[in-house]
Amino acid sequence: MKVGAVIITMGNRPDELRALLDSVAGQDGDPVEVVVVGNGSPVPDVPEGVRTIELPENLGIPGGRNVGIEAFGPAGRDVDILLFLDDDGLLASPDTAQLCRKAFEADPKLGIVSFRIADPDTGVTQRRHVPRLRASDPMRSSRVTTFLGGANAVRTRVFADVGGLPDEFFYAHEETDLAWRALDAGWMIDYRSDMVLYHPTTAPSRHAVYHRMVARNRVWLARRNLPAPLVPVYLGVWLLLTLVRRPSRPALRAWFGGFREGWTTPCGPRRPMKWRTVWRLTRLGRPPVI
Repeated sequence: MKVGAVIITMGNRPDELRALLDSVAGQDGDPVEVVVVGNGSPVPDVPEGVRTIELPENLGIPGGRNVGIEAFGPAGRDVDILLFLDDDGLLASPDTAQLCRKAFEADPKLGIVSFRIADPDTGVTQRRHVPRLRASDPMRSSRVTTFLGGANAVRTRVFADVGGLPDEFFYAHEETDLAWRALDAGWMIDYRSDMVLYHPTTAPSRHAVYHRMVARNRVWLARRNLPAPLVPVYLGVWLLLTLVRRPSRPALRAWFGGFREGWTTPCGPRRPMKWRTVWRLTRLGRPPVI
């Protein structure tokens, strides 16, 4: 199976980007073709053979990745698998691409693989980087209902079936939107602890837009994908969880502003998942109300 990789960058981590590209180039098996997308910024120097695209403006994470997908032909059809990697990450092992090939070859219904993210110094995997509710053991691989945006592999047929990432999200929850659409189309998602991307431990709230985007996109996610009776349940649960976590007053104000924005602005096409997909998500351990 042919493997490609999409990396988006803001151009501000040239050393980390070069290390990542070296780790991709060092993968076993056939070479991985790489496209680096400068998301509203110039692309730093890259090794010969790496394709680059410089966008005149920042399209956000999903927008930038969608440009990278199309660089491999419509819906990425020139390759069978696309890796999506954060530009400050590093593939921990040279067999990751081969493990991806074997996983997709062995399971024709496997659509997405979520890698394990580990701190390069401590080896610790943050709980939030295990894409399931029972996240206490990051070393346990399993079927899951979503995936990690900066450390994953996608069978390109998924994009042909359900489309790309939602451009309008810009940042936050775009992976779950794609995951729900893929699951609704019959694809499966695996979390694999043996496929590792090293990435420094960070807090998502480091981004200034975090609280607003998380709340807005949570509403958009529900409006776009859930059957109507589940929309208020899902959003009500997340409202309660947000209050229980007791964010700071400025963070809560930003969150409620984003929540309101999610109801008052267009969210893109609505395609509610089938009730059998709701049951499937429930059997996989994460009913779409949390």
